[in-house]
Amino acid sequence: MQFKSLLALFSALALTSASPLRRRCSSNDTVPTPTNPAPPPAVTAPVLPTTGSGTQLAGPDTATLKHILVGHGIQNYTCSAAGANASSFGALAVVWDITALYPGSSPAALSQADFTGLTSKVLRTTPMPLNPAASGLGADAATPFPAPADLSVEGIPAPMRFLGHHFFDTANTPTFDLSGAADGELFKGKRDAGVAAPSDADKGVDPATGAVDWLRLSDKGTSTGVSLVYRVLTAGGNPEPCAAAGTSQSVPYAAQYWVYAN
Repeated sequence: MQFKSLLALFSALALTSASPLRRRCSSNDTVPTPTNPAPPPAVTAPVLPTTGSGTQLAGPDTATLKHILVGHGIQNYTCSAAGANASSFGALAVVWDITALYPGSSPAALSQADFTGLTSKVLRTTPMPLNPAASGLGADAATPFPAPADLSVEGIPAPMRFLGHHFFDTANTPTFDLSGAADGELFKGKRDAGVAAPSDADKGVDPATGAVDWLRLSDKGTSTGVSLVYRVLTAGGNPEPCAAAGTSQSVPYAAQYWVYAN
């Protein structure tokens, strides 16, 4: 009898020790909930700049923005007589891609003020990106452009990627050879319209004669991968009054070029 009682006691202890341990809950325990990650910041779609007042350039309609570029170079002029207004005969510029710098578009984006003022900063703080003519006036006629290179600007962490050249061809057609683009874009355009730069635009340096007009250029019919180009946010580039017949001028300028395709 005593043996059976001891056996029953040992069996009960064995069952108790084999039971899983359960944590005792208290009123202070909380059930953890998954953390919801913050949504990524909204990306701002670039909007073509306006002068702020008066007549504006017609918009791009359904065309798609491909690049925002900053260009730095010279506007060229000739004079027919003393006191006459100088006549434009083209331009030379190197262009770099600044699409990722548009405010709110990427982690590399600039503030609105810095983006708007970028052309002025490029004009005033970076070297002229052209091979100079032997005469010291303008660019070398045979080889105006040096080897392609990205552009570093103070205050912008990463260099701006070289995208190509802007020039006028032998038929005096405004041309953008965007050899740095993946699809080898080429634009040959015609002027659709122009509006005066705002009164507070950077008038340029040496000479400070005013900012060139903002322009809308459309495809002349022989372009590849580009159908529309705008010149906006200009700095410098206007000519001085003509001093004598037969003289020429090469005036430093910078501008943003907004490039679209249908």
